[in-house]
Amino acid sequence: MSQIFLADGKRNDAKIASMLKQFSSTVMVTPPGTCPLTVQLSLLETSMRQTCGKCVPCRDGLPQLAEMLKKVIDGNADESTLEEMRFIAGTINRSSDCAIGYRTAAEFLKSLDTFRNEYESHIKEHVCLSEEQKVPCINLCPAHVDIPGYIALVGEEDYAGAINLIRKDNPLPTACAMICEHPCEERCRRTLIDAPLNIRGLKKYAVDRVAADKVSVPAPNTATGRHIAIIGGGPAGLTAAYFLGQMGHKVTIYESHDKLGGMLRYGIPNYRFPKERLDEDIRAILSAGDIDVVYNAKIDSAAAISEIRDSHDALFVAIGAQKGKSLRLDNVDANGVTSAVEMLDRIGNGDIPDYKGKTVAVIGGGNVAMDAARSALRCGASDVRVVYRRRKDDMTALVTEIESAMEEGIDFMTLQAPKSVEVDENGNVTALIVQPQMIGPYDKAGRPSPVNTDKDPVRIPCEVILIAVGQDIVSGPFEEFGIPADRGVFKAALSTEIEGMEGVFAGGDCATGPATAIRAIAAGKVAAHNIDEYLGYHHKLPCDVEAPAAKENNRIPTGRVNITERPAYIRKCDFEGVEVELTHAEAMQEAGRCLRCDHFGCGVLEGGRD
Repeated sequence: MSQIFLADGKRNDAKIASMLKQFSSTVMVTPPGTCPLTVQLSLLETSMRQTCGKCVPCRDGLPQLAEMLKKVIDGNADESTLEEMRFIAGTINRSSDCAIGYRTAAEFLKSLDTFRNEYESHIKEHVCLSEEQKVPCINLCPAHVDIPGYIALVGEEDYAGAINLIRKDNPLPTACAMICEHPCEERCRRTLIDAPLNIRGLKKYAVDRVAADKVSVPAPNTATGRHIAIIGGGPAGLTAAYFLGQMGHKVTIYESHDKLGGMLRYGIPNYRFPKERLDEDIRAILSAGDIDVVYNAKIDSAAAISEIRDSHDALFVAIGAQKGKSLRLDNVDANGVTSAVEMLDRIGNGDIPDYKGKTVAVIGGGNVAMDAARSALRCGASDVRVVYRRRKDDMTALVTEIESAMEEGIDFMTLQAPKSVEVDENGNVTALIVQPQMIGPYDKAGRPSPVNTDKDPVRIPCEVILIAVGQDIVSGPFEEFGIPADRGVFKAALSTEIEGMEGVFAGGDCATGPATAIRAIAAGKVAAHNIDEYLGYHHKLPCDVEAPAAKENNRIPTGRVNITERPAYIRKCDFEGVEVELTHAEAMQEAGRCLRCDHFGCGVLEGGRD
């Protein structure tokens, strides 16, 4: 009987594991706008169910905290309740036997500080500060693009309509279709059924069917006679120019290169984002209104910036972060050591480095490191090695980029901290010397820190070293002009305004530090609307596209359709685009998986789609 009972117990554990997998999906899709106190209560109640009951602090303390938190949420608590909760949580944290008790209490104590305003509002005002639930994909898209709407248009095969609906909030639909990191997918409610919707894939399908520059932009508003200067023609600057042009303002973009695009052109390799596709977006943007471009503009002094500001009604600074950071290593200035950012910029300008037969070491673990490594392979390198001081799991690059690099034969040497550069008698690189690491305690950013092991240094033979450890902002002239900065990053408000400088705005990577293209696009959109308000207007930009009516949900569990790439042995030999287009059947199936959260669940969009 005991053996039968044990087998049944194991069978139940397997069933519970399946249940927990679904439970984790529910947690993953917690909607934006949810009250943090209710989330904290759910976590408390989950831990309560896990307690073994042996130690009193965990067994009795967690239920006490839960009951008191319910009173706070219901508005039946006071300041003394808050202090008593802090005392009980502290006791549990200090005296529980296992992590179920002390980690739960530690997280609860953290929430008391993190959401202090929420706790005080529930206690004093009996009101929750959190907004009502939002459509997850729209809310998590930095530009707040109407994602369910354009997916429905794709499902109706109205690709031009989908592009124009995207353009209402993001004038770079092709760029985001190719390289966006799709934060919109993080809490897709479809996860409750099977897997998140492939939102980027459906956007790419739309722009693959109809080029963006073949879809006419809406006619601009009547000319206002106002003139705005934009320094920088990257995603933030282009976005601001588009919306300001649509509003009826005259715009002049000052671009340091001979072509527009910023890091979209000079930082992202052609195999990921073919430049002829970028030009489709740019041509559409330049047709949006009275927009001029001054190419090869060298804005390298405070006097030059002042002259531009004085001759325009407003100024938007969107210079990006296009200078690569270096490392403090012996012989870091040796022949063969270069910044990965500079190498990618060189390729973007059509100057392909000759690495034929050479071994290349790339230092870093972000997307720039992956771009540099995969590009080096296409420049003829016989061997490419990514050297990273942390684990592969700690890399900040997209998982898909890491996987693609590995498929192409790039070697990953993790837990290896660069120590010095070995050179020959002529100052040429012969090897990268690294110190093996072991993983240690977590740092402030929430990642485990690498620490030196007692192993001997390792010699990695190579002729080229590409450093991909971050990007810097060329802020000097702008700081002299008067724009405040912290370590080169401009201090701009969330509205992109520069405090104390009337009519001066800044956004994108230069105001946030290196981030994603969609965040720069969002900054350009915010800047355009706030510049419009600063000039005394409140322009509305109507969208002439209607999203189709929501159909009945398709609730049949169905696999997610992913974008595939050309075979690695073929694609690694050229700079042609690597992604394979979705078929019509794949796109229609994927579009049909959308649950239309803009209609069902949290309801229609605030203010409609105009």
